[in-house]
Amino acid sequence: MIHWFKSKKHTPDFIPQIEPWIDKQELKQLKRVIKSTYVVEHDLTKEFEDVVSSYSGAKHAVAMTNGTVALFSCLKALGIGPGDEVLVPNITFVATANAVLLAGATPVFCEVDARNACMDVSILHKYLTDNTAAVLPVHLYGQAVDMEELLKFCNKYDLFCIEDAAQGVGVKFNGKHVGTFGDCGIYSYYGNKTITCGEGGVVVTESDQIKQECFRLKNHGRDVKGVFVHDHIGYNFSFTDMQAAIGIAQMNKLSKVICKKKKIYERYMEELSCIRDLIPLWIDSRTTPVHWFTSFLTSDRENLSKHLKENNIQTRLFFCPLHMQPCYKGNYAFGSYKKSEELYDTGISLPSSYNLEWKQQKYIIKNIKHFFGK
Repeated sequence: MIHWFKSKKHTPDFIPQIEPWIDKQELKQLKRVIKSTYVVEHDLTKEFEDVVSSYSGAKHAVAMTNGTVALFSCLKALGIGPGDEVLVPNITFVATANAVLLAGATPVFCEVDARNACMDVSILHKYLTDNTAAVLPVHLYGQAVDMEELLKFCNKYDLFCIEDAAQGVGVKFNGKHVGTFGDCGIYSYYGNKTITCGEGGVVVTESDQIKQECFRLKNHGRDVKGVFVHDHIGYNFSFTDMQAAIGIAQMNKLSKVICKKKKIYERYMEELSCIRDLIPLWIDSRTTPVHWFTSFLTSDRENLSKHLKENNIQTRLFFCPLHMQPCYKGNYAFGSYKKSEELYDTGISLPSSYNLEWKQQKYIIKNIKHFFGK
């Protein structure tokens, strides 16, 4: 928890932009693991997978080391590799594109919707070639891509759809949980996500074959653990029961986390609506969002962020567009990305943790209003 100290300015301790909610519930689940002595992937991992499957509505859930290898495993399970191109949004964490490269395929950076930074399905046809094999939409900042139109696009051009729902736990589109629309999808349980296992990822799918392929890939090519004859090539992407214990406790908290983040979001919207130069991201009416972050667009993002930092308030910038990443050195980019660049220049995410107290949020709001002269 964040503690406050009194000073002449009544300045609070550092307010992080995001932090996990960890308490005795996680410790209680971890004690189950310690008592069992099965710290590796075992019964609690299966229990965690069942909880994720039930919550998302997916037939299968396969827990993995992290979200990146979960994406890689989806690509490999679908046979995507050298010679194939995969359409990815230009604004996303680099893991999305890196997983494509790890599979031996080529990512193609696609421009995003300026209103919410998600993949712009209406222009995907511009990036199609004879080598296009799949589309990898990212449900960014707790919102959803237009999956209705994207599935039409994938069906029209006979493309696989792999959903990067790393930030999408709890998010729904037309009443259906994201990650479950395409051939397969993934969730991330990294430390800054809506809920966490510390590290961890999960593949979800309706396909028995994809589920089996992903299990083999994470289990050294074996269909069952504990045998030493390997019929397939695989790797060690296993989960652990320690991660699963934390994940089970976190899933039990998920409804409370979503509710609290909604309240935080609504307070920001209400209190900051008077500032014209602070524009919230657009939310599609078909989306039931989870406000992982509360984010705005503003013309003076750099100085606002600096001002808040000087007052012990941490903010976060939007993801650097992929075409601007030094590690890609101008590769995989096609055409102009003016919308991506503008979003990057103007996007800012405010503190949005479950642990954020109302008096802390009031302090943040007060400082933002002061910056804008309100």
